[in-house]
Amino acid sequence: MELSSADVMALWITLKLALISTLALLLLCAPLAWWLAHTACRAKVLVEALVALPLVLPPTVMGFYLLVLLGPRGVVGGFLESVGIGHLAFSFTGLVIGSMLFSLPFVVQPLQNAFATAGGRVLEVAATLKASPFDRFVSIVLPLSRRGFLTAAVLSFAHSLGEFGMILMIGGNIPGRTQVASIAIYDHVEAMDYSAAHQLSVILVGASFILLLLVFALNRRFKVVSVV
Repeated sequence: MELSSADVMALWITLKLALISTLALLLLCAPLAWWLAHTACRAKVLVEALVALPLVLPPTVMGFYLLVLLGPRGVVGGFLESVGIGHLAFSFTGLVIGSMLFSLPFVVQPLQNAFATAGGRVLEVAATLKASPFDRFVSIVLPLSRRGFLTAAVLSFAHSLGEFGMILMIGGNIPGRTQVASIAIYDHVEAMDYSAAHQLSVILVGASFILLLLVFALNRRFKVVSVV
């Protein structure tokens, strides 16, 4: 039995969501991870707790508050409505924001660990040679932290593939727009179409296993970071 066009679209939306949210997280979380790796500020503990919150918070709780925030009556959604842009609830953009928040610790923690061990004496020598902070970061820190970036990317991407509760709350179940593979599987099970649910499930299991296998292989060989 071949995948239906709706299931193919759900897989495409899932892959697009995982890719966009992962790339955005890598760009936006690098400065935060660097700060957490090197700051002595007392607020560090509070920030680390907030970053790790999605690990213990029920997905539906986060999805609910995002729905309230991004909906037409929310602070963000209401403002966007007032300027003619439109709210972000039940939209792909809303899915990206939710996915980024839910995968935040899977990116920040590996990058923080990588930054904590990168540079050291080499950065001090570069500073004495008049290298700017940006030059030191690009020329020294990034190459030394490349495996941390790869681990963060793989974990975030794999985590985004299987998210269900938060995605359903903020995006609903709109075929061709916000219906991801995990929600399509739920729909098939409700319709007792176990064959279609099995096909999608096998694809997600296979993709997730391959990605996690890559993470564990990297950690076993290079001892870079631990999988959270």
